[in-house]
Amino acid sequence: MKISFTKRGEKSYNLIKEYIRTEWGYKLEEAFEQKTKDFLDLLKNFPLMGSIEVKDKQIRGILLTRHTKIFYRIKSDKIIILTFFDVRQDP
Repeated sequence: MKISFTKRGEKSYNLIKEYIRTEWGYKLEEAFEQKTKDFLDLLKNFPLMGSIEVKDKQIRGILLTRHTKIFYRIKSDKIIILTFFDVRQDP
């Protein structure tokens, strides 16, 4: 399966990386990037591993870190990353 990002997904990912870099430095930012890459590789092989968050739109979610949740949707042979969400904020 192919993975693609929405504009919102790219923006939220970059904002989280920027926040990590400014608060904790480049090393932790790189660790977050690697964790995300490893997760996306796993998601390609097991696209149904996330739980259904919005049933009528078939949006799935899964925790990437204890503070970051990824929301995605499966469409034919593509996995579309919708957003990275900081679970500490109000939805």
